[in-house]
Amino acid sequence: MKYEIGSRIRKYREARCFTQKELAQRLGVSNSRVSNWEQGINRPDADILAKLCRALSVSPSELLDVHLSSDRLSDKERKVIEAYRAKPELQQAVNILLGITDEK
Repeated sequence: MKYEIGSRIRKYREARCFTQKELAQRLGVSNSRVSNWEQGINRPDADILAKLCRALSVSPSELLDVHLSSDRLSDKERKVIEAYRAKPELQQAVNILLGITDEK
């Protein structure tokens, strides 16, 4: 049985311009482990999923292809969110422009 998560790991890894070796180093695992995930030979253990999502800057629902809501984001909306997260120095300015306050 081939695990489908592998193709998504590869897609998000390549989108971040990481080699398998670079992703493996970020996760503290071997290159062959990442290769095996991507080939569908096995899948990441539950204890590594959070680190994998952080390293790839992807939500668990995206990585696992589990969508609990019909309100899915477009590709453009995902890119805006990713750009926002990648530039913390601009977040305050964006928040002001959008009228977002930290008040709860």
